[in-house]
Amino acid sequence: MLDIKRIRNNKDEVIKALSTRRGDFPIEKVILLDEKRREIIADVESKKAEQNRISKQVPMMKKEGKDTTEIFAQMKELSNKIKEMDEDVNDLDEKIKELLLSIPNTPHESVPIGSDDTENEEMRTWGEPTKFDFEPKAHWDIGTDLDILDFEAGSKISGSRFSVFKGMGAKLERALLNFMIDLHVDKQGYKEVWVPALINRKSMFGTGQLPKFEEDMFYVPQKDMYLAPTAEVPVTNLLADEIVDGEELPIYYTAYTPCFRAEAGSAGRDTRGLIRNHQFDKVEMVKFVKPEDSFDELEKLTDNAEEVLRLLKIPYRVVKLCTGDLGFSSTMTYDVEVWMPSYGRFVEISSCSNFLDFQARRANIKYRDENKKVQYLHTLNGSGLAIGRTFAAILENYQNEDGSVTIPEVLVEYMGNCKKIEK
Repeated sequence: MLDIKRIRNNKDEVIKALSTRRGDFPIEKVILLDEKRREIIADVESKKAEQNRISKQVPMMKKEGKDTTEIFAQMKELSNKIKEMDEDVNDLDEKIKELLLSIPNTPHESVPIGSDDTENEEMRTWGEPTKFDFEPKAHWDIGTDLDILDFEAGSKISGSRFSVFKGMGAKLERALLNFMIDLHVDKQGYKEVWVPALINRKSMFGTGQLPKFEEDMFYVPQKDMYLAPTAEVPVTNLLADEIVDGEELPIYYTAYTPCFRAEAGSAGRDTRGLIRNHQFDKVEMVKFVKPEDSFDELEKLTDNAEEVLRLLKIPYRVVKLCTGDLGFSSTMTYDVEVWMPSYGRFVEISSCSNFLDFQARRANIKYRDENKKVQYLHTLNGSGLAIGRTFAAILENYQNEDGSVTIPEVLVEYMGNCKKIEK
């Protein structure tokens, strides 16, 4: 959520920044309501001062034996008016908050201006796209032929865009989970947490999923709760409504969760295989940092995600998202995209974002600095990585002509020393 003071004092700057995003946002309406609110507050303060002035006359009038009926009537009238105006202020506060919740974060000045993902800026690449001396297959065919993926069973149990991992496929999925968590904890300094997959409405508002993206969520009406779309939501809300000692920052958390997304509006896009399922596994990295450190921390966060692919020795590239492709809560995002031979292109496998104080304001997460001043901290998160997509990338990049798949060296110990998945 944007700071109302920033909107009030830098209206033109905020409007200009948001104009590069897709959509129309009610900044002018927020400003008008804010002006009305401040006018009422000024009037309330004036009436309270008058009320205090009149009330000081009462003891003197009583002492002089004067009739106080009229002055008490004036005080009651003022009191009723103040109560009405306080209710008006509360009503305006709610309206302003509702509007602010619909306004996205402003892009950082370094974010390229563009309308969609075709205008993202490539920052770097690692490795060369995998080449084969045979006709490579797509991961859905490789997995089916090896009997480690079963899309028909997933469809029978739940419906389209659900998958079943079998045998060595289930083992590979679990191996990837453990490998990623171990890397983030043992080498990169994150603290592992295991969090609920059912999330309440307040937490969804805190990270920006609600109210804008409700149609993308799976809702559980019996509990008025949502299935986690990403571990970002429960992990970020671990510190909701808390004040952290600044000496504890930065705080790094990592977590695995099953993730659930309705994928509304994505019909026809990457519907085969594991790229766009309704349920998928993911390891997430979340950071809570001091404001002055957040952009340096974004670079480190992105490298933490990249290291997973470097150790797996799978080609990838990093792009900076343009304004038209930027997520609702983010001020800057790097996408890590893995090479997928079946697509003949790079496919997003991690988004690493800096949210500044946008989420912290929504979730009320603050810290106390060295001067004991309490202020909002900055939050960041990134996938480290989407496990299903990593699974798919391994099948496609490590496939052999005989239909087998070589296990990346770094995963062999997690696979019980198995070096190859064969028929």
